[in-house]
Amino acid sequence: MTFAEAREAFLRHLEIERALSPRTVAAYGHDLEQFRALVAARRGADPVPARVDITTVRSYLAALFPTHDPRSIARKLSALRTFFAWLVRGRVVAADPTALIGSPKRRRSLPRALNSDDTERVVVKPQATELLPARDQAIVETLYGAGLRVSECCALDIGDVQRDGADTLVRVRRGKGGKERLVPLGSKALAAIDAYLALRGAPADGPLFLNARGGRLTTRSVERHLSRDAALAGVSGVTPHVLRHSYATHLLDGGADLRAIQELLGHSSLASTQVYTGVSLQHLMNVYDLAHPHARRRNK
Repeated sequence: MTFAEAREAFLRHLEIERALSPRTVAAYGHDLEQFRALVAARRGADPVPARVDITTVRSYLAALFPTHDPRSIARKLSALRTFFAWLVRGRVVAADPTALIGSPKRRRSLPRALNSDDTERVVVKPQATELLPARDQAIVETLYGAGLRVSECCALDIGDVQRDGADTLVRVRRGKGGKERLVPLGSKALAAIDAYLALRGAPADGPLFLNARGGRLTTRSVERHLSRDAALAGVSGVTPHVLRHSYATHLLDGGADLRAIQELLGHSSLASTQVYTGVSLQHLMNVYDLAHPHARRRNK
């Protein structure tokens, strides 16, 4: 099997059997293509999967160090590990050449979360009276109100907003790894959605958020509109994932336990959720530095 054949079969496996998002599959494809191109440039021919050894992989990683940070290199190594582990299971190669290679050490950065004042500036606004501003307002309220990934938000249909008396739930059908979950939706988010749908004159079902041409809104459009509107509100660097981090951090600050937050976010592992304890601790330290007399004297 050639490298190109192995790569295409692997990407189909990720897309169909593991149900990964198109962006994730594309990222794997990009990393594998970069590996092929660098090896081919050095050796004059594409690598053959069965002949790739630990020296080949180490040479590839060494070539990345001048232009890539440890986090990027670790991700690219992870892509190779997943690829060769799949080839081993399929008996295309006898051994995994990445098995004895350690990931470069990297400092784990805490996810950025907005404080309460910045959150108010970004999320809370007078009710829009025009269609597209009302849509964007409903999206921001939904992202923050339910802690959704941007891909999950864009995949919502009208029928996924489920009302049961005083309670409203959002059915997330296209979570990471194809998982489905139900997430509570706050009253402000529901009011923003209803206001948008009233202006739109929406049918009973179909995509919840539409672009100006009537098609399903893309993640890139949401990211662009959110960044623009947040900047106009005086808050820079706001992305859908920043709103998701803010949702989790504010829940933790409010007393929610990690297991509940894990379920709400759709994390498969509690370890993914525990990073928010660091964010919350950072918030507490900031409060201490601002409020404690000794801290004030220390910072003068």
